[in-house]
Amino acid sequence: MERKLLLRNGAFRPWAIAAMLLLPPLIAVFCCGFGRMSLPPAKLIETAFLTLTGRDADPQARAVIFELRIPRILMAIAVGGGLGCAGAACQALFSNPLATPDILGVTSGTCVGAILAIILSFNMAGIQATALLFGLFSVFVTLRLSSGKRGISILFLVLSGVMISSLFNALSSLLKYTADPMDKLPQITYWLMGSFTGASYRKLLIGSPMILIGTALIYLLRWQFNILSLSEDEARASGIHLKRMRILLVLAITMITASSVSMCGQVGWVGLLIPHCARMMTGSNNRLVIPMSISLGASFLILIDTLSRTLTVIELPLSVLTAILGAPFFILLLKRSERSFR
Repeated sequence: MERKLLLRNGAFRPWAIAAMLLLPPLIAVFCCGFGRMSLPPAKLIETAFLTLTGRDADPQARAVIFELRIPRILMAIAVGGGLGCAGAACQALFSNPLATPDILGVTSGTCVGAILAIILSFNMAGIQATALLFGLFSVFVTLRLSSGKRGISILFLVLSGVMISSLFNALSSLLKYTADPMDKLPQITYWLMGSFTGASYRKLLIGSPMILIGTALIYLLRWQFNILSLSEDEARASGIHLKRMRILLVLAITMITASSVSMCGQVGWVGLLIPHCARMMTGSNNRLVIPMSISLGASFLILIDTLSRTLTVIELPLSVLTAILGAPFFILLLKRSERSFR
């Protein structure tokens, strides 16, 4: 898709806006029929219509649609859109196309919380809450280490994030070393690879609000992202409080990433690949990159989840598929759009 087809006078063309808004729900409806129990489009529409209107529907089809697949699809939309948005914001914050939300230490902190909760035999809600709290705590420590008299330094923020990530990764290894190899360790390993197997409306109610708040905050601030690459004096002359905006962005990225990882485990490549794809379609203007990243991230993760539960007899972890499919695709896009990265 060429940039001139998407944009007109620096903004999205009307049909491009419609395509961006409709892409995730259309893919969601298309993928809802795939799985161990295939549902033809007619059966899918009939069951959904009868259920929503309070009439009797096929109980098996209704259970598959509303209790198994719709929660997974909603979680894929929330996590994919959120991570795509957080990745784009992180790359704008650090002025680096290779930056991801992991650089703040939030992912490693969230994983420590989840591993600890699994070892202590917490239920799913307890695992999610503990992982979320540890993720927020890890970024709080990162912010405290990187803040000084002149505010938050980007260089010290990166160094503090790397240090905190290394520390929490070591704690994760230690906890896995002490876990029961017959019971807890397989559960921890599977969780760390990412999966929507345990998706439920209860999980969504716990984790989605923070993803929505963080995504909304980034979306509202998107028009200021292009100023992040300027110096303090230039940003101040444009009327932007650079330090305050950086803190808000770090908090929004943290809320999105911690909530996403707490719901489904680690999902790699989305925060790196999706913003690049969005930038190739819209250019470097972050006002357009952010909404495109949300749409592409949600659509991408719906497709990945559908592949994970349909390719083989056993369900494949999300991070395995995102790496296998994402890395070659990213290299191909990089080669085709080499000029846009110069």
